[in-house]
Amino acid sequence: MAIQFNFVSSMLILVLLPISPVKGQGEGGGGVIDVVANFGAKADEKTDLSKAPIELQVQGTVKAPTDPGAFKEPKWIAFNRIENFKLSGGGVFDGQGTTAYKREGCKGHDYCGSLPINLRFDFLTNTMIQDITTKDSKQFQANVLGCKNITFEHFTVSAPDESPNTDGIHIGRSDGVNALNSKIKTGDDCVSIGDGSKNLVINGVTCGPGHGISIGSLGLFKNEEPVDGVTVKNCTMTNTSNGVRIKTWPGAEPGTCSNIHFEDITVTNVSSPIIIDQKYCPWNKCKINEESKVKLSNISFKNIHGTSTRPEAVKIICSATLPCENVELADIEITHSGPTGPAVSQCSNVKPKVSGKQNPAACSAPIPAKPTPTA
Repeated sequence: MAIQFNFVSSMLILVLLPISPVKGQGEGGGGVIDVVANFGAKADEKTDLSKAPIELQVQGTVKAPTDPGAFKEPKWIAFNRIENFKLSGGGVFDGQGTTAYKREGCKGHDYCGSLPINLRFDFLTNTMIQDITTKDSKQFQANVLGCKNITFEHFTVSAPDESPNTDGIHIGRSDGVNALNSKIKTGDDCVSIGDGSKNLVINGVTCGPGHGISIGSLGLFKNEEPVDGVTVKNCTMTNTSNGVRIKTWPGAEPGTCSNIHFEDITVTNVSSPIIIDQKYCPWNKCKINEESKVKLSNISFKNIHGTSTRPEAVKIICSATLPCENVELADIEITHSGPTGPAVSQCSNVKPKVSGKQNPAACSAPIPAKPTPTA
């Protein structure tokens, strides 16, 4: 087990507690446990503390160094290989990333990829992240990799809309991740879901500004694992570039994404409320004239309502070689008002099952030769 810290602190209180009460030294037995003295804890990524389930309470603010050069690796605080862990306390992890956003090349993501992530959760089992805030990370706010049964509840993300590559919660190769009743404001995807993710629930998340809740991008790298079983419910998107989205790269690597359900979503002033984009090609770094090799199936969009800033309120662009299968549109009510006309619904290489109200009418508009690119 390892907990790594590389920070400058301000108004910081860290309390390590066992999940089960342990009588501590001093009056009242407050349950405080010294994991260094009792269990030989070391921040060496080797010492095993699996016999000591712990709760880390953070009260106040932890501040990262402002200079990206202070980090030897692209991470700031990392929790690695822990079972039965809880992070709580109402504290704030401040990445102080505003200067990094303005660095040369950051907008193109070439530079941003080496910047530190605020919070990394790697290979954790049975974990709760509750009442914690991450703000102004230099890269991703929180990154989840190789975890099983991890829940974010009342988790707050705060970053300006011009902050590049600052995904609120990025999830990859993890089973049983829950993001519940959380508020995310950032400059990239509020929640991004990478390959190998399965059995995910995102419920009660408010997003904006940001790029919405996105599965992908998928199909860029070799040997990507399937995405299977994602439910996004009771979420609100306000002033975001996308609402709910699946994105895959054209002409790259094969993969699968299935059993994806978006339900009870409110969109307000959102550029692209409902979107499947299998021609995802940011920065023109792809084979745009080729087809995606990622197979999409068993996908539903139900009870999604609100307003769109673009007329293309529904856009489902699937692969010509691997058309989307079993896509459902039910009770869609999205309006657009402006000089470009009312909201439209565009479909390509898909025959969705349609039920309930459909405004705009499902698949009623043609796909233009050059579709509007998405962020």
